[in-house]
Amino acid sequence: MNIMDKMNDKLEGKNKPASSVLWAGRLAEKPEAEAFAFQASIGVDQRLAQDDIVGSRAHAAMLGRQGIIPAEIARTLDAELGRIAAELESGALLIDTRAEDIHSFIEGVLTERLGDAGRMVHAGRSRNDQVALDLRLYLKRTVPEIRAELAQTIGALLDQAEQHAETVMPGYTHLQRAQPVTLGHHLCAWSAGLVRDLGRFADALARLDESPLGAGALAGTGLPLDRNATAQALGFGGPTLNSMDSVADRDFAIELAGACAITQTHLSRFCEDVVIWASEEFKFIDLAEEWSTGSSIMPQKKNPDFAELIRGKAARSAGNVVTLLTLLKGLPYAYDKDLQEDKEALFDSLDTVRSCLRIFRGMMASAKFNIERMKAACTGGFLEATDAAEYLVRRGLPFRRAHEAAALIVRDCIEAGQRSIAERPLPELKKRSELFEDDIYQAITPAACVAARKLPGGPAPDEVRRQIKILRERILYTS
Repeated sequence: MNIMDKMNDKLEGKNKPASSVLWAGRLAEKPEAEAFAFQASIGVDQRLAQDDIVGSRAHAAMLGRQGIIPAEIARTLDAELGRIAAELESGALLIDTRAEDIHSFIEGVLTERLGDAGRMVHAGRSRNDQVALDLRLYLKRTVPEIRAELAQTIGALLDQAEQHAETVMPGYTHLQRAQPVTLGHHLCAWSAGLVRDLGRFADALARLDESPLGAGALAGTGLPLDRNATAQALGFGGPTLNSMDSVADRDFAIELAGACAITQTHLSRFCEDVVIWASEEFKFIDLAEEWSTGSSIMPQKKNPDFAELIRGKAARSAGNVVTLLTLLKGLPYAYDKDLQEDKEALFDSLDTVRSCLRIFRGMMASAKFNIERMKAACTGGFLEATDAAEYLVRRGLPFRRAHEAAALIVRDCIEAGQRSIAERPLPELKKRSELFEDDIYQAITPAACVAARKLPGGPAPDEVRRQIKILRERILYTS
């Protein structure tokens, strides 16, 4: 009789556990069904199933190498955990949502199949370090996927920016026309924000790259675990430094939820621009019909609902950060059951930012822009006023005096019913400054205003193309 048969024999009759929950031995009275369901987390943490198995396989292998369990049992555990993983992947094994959590479910299946050998897998660990490990493993594979979505979204924006490096449009401050820019410049501004988001996710990923496995409930174990070996086997940079901090820490959850919220805030602001641009008053952008909806009552409507929904979902992402901060702020510094509530908020943020990036990317990649409408909008509103002042500065007038002269010219134009400085005759301009000459009219066309702004960061077409090149390089550098 081999060791597995001996252990299965021990499972007969009275040696079977009274309940499938991992803490059943302590309590004579178990929670009623409603109370048990209230404290269960299987509905949220079942997405960690494969990560839980990966962690258990590494732990079992280490237990075998360290002589804590027989090597034959370690190999049996590994093989059966591999089978469970494959069955979950194929759908041959379904997660029992009546289980308390994903850890209990997997260990329950293992014990049902292997008997006492299955119970050996938990030696030297607690669900406290187990869930901390599972969550970090999940994030180590999920965050790179979100970063890939970000990189693709930036790429789609930069593709549009390349096509519109010379497309003149109004730039706005306070939602008032300010100075001429280009659409390419505007799209590069969006992209720059998303590149920072790419870096934030990378930073968070680097900081969570420590294995909490072996920290136990909070004080580790007296068993001779090899934490360095399991950390290496699981692809971490090393084990966590302090066992209590290992199970108490959820900084990485807050940091990633924060990165999601900042990305969502960026997308929300971009979508605000899109919603405004899509209005009849602006008509700068024409969203593809598949990224628009109609009205149940007004037949003519083409609504930018997808942009509005992305804008709306940013609120939930911000709320998830507040949820996590509030959850943690009053907890004693070890593991507390409150921490079970961390995953729902974090998972929601990750899911939301992923879906919003995909929708935003598709919407913007297929968008068409009304170039003539944008160009026409640069006339009127006196977007050239700053350039008129700078014309005088180049001729030696102090800026404050040049600013005053340009402001008075704008007032003169308004009183005369003129929509731009270009409509003002040269003799009238000279009443405000003798420094004006005929070439002022060439200097204040929208294209000339944009071309003059060729300093690093400016909207001049060649400078926009330089920005696009650098942003593409940054995507590669941070990916």
